[in-house]
Amino acid sequence: MLNAAPALFMKSILVLSLLLTLAARAQQPAVLAPDLVAQRLLRAIDARPDQPYAGTTNPRQMLDLYLPKTRASEKPLPVVVYIHGGAWRGGDRGRVSGNVLAFPASGEYAAASVGYRLSTEAKWPAQIHDCKAAIRWIRGHARELNLDPERIGVWGASAGGHLVSLLGTSAGVPELDGALGGFPSLSTRVTCVVNQCGPSDLTVPLRPNAPTGRDDEAVTGLLGGSIAKKLADAKAASPLTHITADDAPFFAFHGTNDERVNCEQSVKFDAALKNAGVPSLFVPITGSGHGIPFGWELRERVTRFLARHLRGVQAEISTDPIAASAPSAK
Repeated sequence: MLNAAPALFMKSILVLSLLLTLAARAQQPAVLAPDLVAQRLLRAIDARPDQPYAGTTNPRQMLDLYLPKTRASEKPLPVVVYIHGGAWRGGDRGRVSGNVLAFPASGEYAAASVGYRLSTEAKWPAQIHDCKAAIRWIRGHARELNLDPERIGVWGASAGGHLVSLLGTSAGVPELDGALGGFPSLSTRVTCVVNQCGPSDLTVPLRPNAPTGRDDEAVTGLLGGSIAKKLADAKAASPLTHITADDAPFFAFHGTNDERVNCEQSVKFDAALKNAGVPSLFVPITGSGHGIPFGWELRERVTRFLARHLRGVQAEISTDPIAASAPSAK
């Protein structure tokens, strides 16, 4: 169970989460926009946008850094890195949610939101090369920013969930690590992974009930051709391919009614991780589609998982299913 100090920290995170819930009920999305919740969080954050991690001026190859204005201690901060979704062809690092901003606002973490080249600009493996360059940039600047280079957690949704899953399983794979940016010799290994409805196997249709052999338009756009012609690339781009016993611990959640990325993708990935001896937690969100509602219980479990692996907090984490229609707060 939790001791008093970590419990107090988690309570503060969950109070911020409650604000997000109330904003959602008022139909005010908690994103980097002029809404009350984001403004309240940002007042506690030193935001440093547009950090070029790849040595280019491409706005897609930049990250936004979020540091607490008031740190809980002088110790180097662990980092929560968020990678956006959008079928690899859309999305924006600026649309980072309050769920992520709550971590640096607490004073216990730093955070970063990473952009990457979309499939309309560059084909695979450009996307994972960008994400790994961003991890190296954070590690390379850790000393000057007083960050802990050995405690980097990653969180992504949908296509972002796919990319963070690859970060968790493919450290040291040369063809995926790439050599972008000013720190090509640094490790791309991450400490833990939060995978939000991300696909793990790109060799099969992503949508449930899709006919065998039917290409997914987002996957073919990413790879630059059909699965039949790009099968080797599809395998290399699948986190499932790279699982080894030394991979980072995973926490995944997925809507059971997801019509965009079959929930079986996460079920299969969780089983493969466990079979390899990798710590893995999977939570089905019953009745949810691809857009998962963030209620109190789900936020608490994500918070506990990141606190366990990034701050050494001993916390129990349930894998019981969460109903999408469950109350957002207790």
